[in-house]
Amino acid sequence: MVPADRTRAACAQEGFRARSWRVDPLAAAARGRHGGTVSREPGTAPSPSLPRGPVLAVCAHPDDESFGLGGVLAACTAAGEATHLLCLTLGERSTLGGLAAPELAERRIAELDCAAGVLGLRSVARRTHPDGALAAVPLDALADTVVDEARRVGAASLLTFDEGGVSGHPDHEQATRAAVAAGGRMAIPVYGWALPHALAAQLARETGQPFVGRPRGAVDLVVPVDRARQWTAIRCHRSQLSGNRVLRRRLALAAPEEWLRELRPDGPGRPAAG
Repeated sequence: MVPADRTRAACAQEGFRARSWRVDPLAAAARGRHGGTVSREPGTAPSPSLPRGPVLAVCAHPDDESFGLGGVLAACTAAGEATHLLCLTLGERSTLGGLAAPELAERRIAELDCAAGVLGLRSVARRTHPDGALAAVPLDALADTVVDEARRVGAASLLTFDEGGVSGHPDHEQATRAAVAAGGRMAIPVYGWALPHALAAQLARETGQPFVGRPRGAVDLVVPVDRARQWTAIRCHRSQLSGNRVLRRRLALAAPEEWLRELRPDGPGRPAAG
């Protein structure tokens, strides 16, 4: 859990004031039970555009919840869904931040608490698996961790990165595998945050990183997002922002929506594009 006083202290340390994000009940009613904008014919049932809550997000590092999933998490909490986070490492091996591992881990814990407050998360659970070597941790053990936390918060769905980790990061890929395995055990849906193919292809050309993109036909949910709120959460992670041009470029190119695809233990059956 992230107590309110710790969240305020973390935000103060990072130079931010904790904000109260309120939901307009009339707008929420117009969006329907799951919060996103829905287009449908009169008399038909609304199609959900957010994962069903309570939602547990599963990430490898502090900052993944903001840099990657921030728009979706903010949308979930704005729609009134109980939203929680499980972070599998402390991010102590990052090459950004200019600090040795123990000091950097403490700094990143404070940054994560700050971002969690901005995003409106109900709780944050942290684990100390090795940053940069998450793939060496047995998958069954990681899945056990996800199942335990999902049961604790009563999760009805899991949220993580798309298969391939979006950017090909091995830690992201292993966190996704753990979430998918846990979802299979619990028989609850797992949604992977995915990049549009055109955006991923452009980022790959510009940065040389192996971004994975998807065609729109491979997407199950489209979530309208508040980039301003996401950026407020991102700025909590000051140690990771210096020189992070890829993040800024991705968000500059991105539309005000995020794509989610349902991931299954036997594979979603939808090929990647590119």
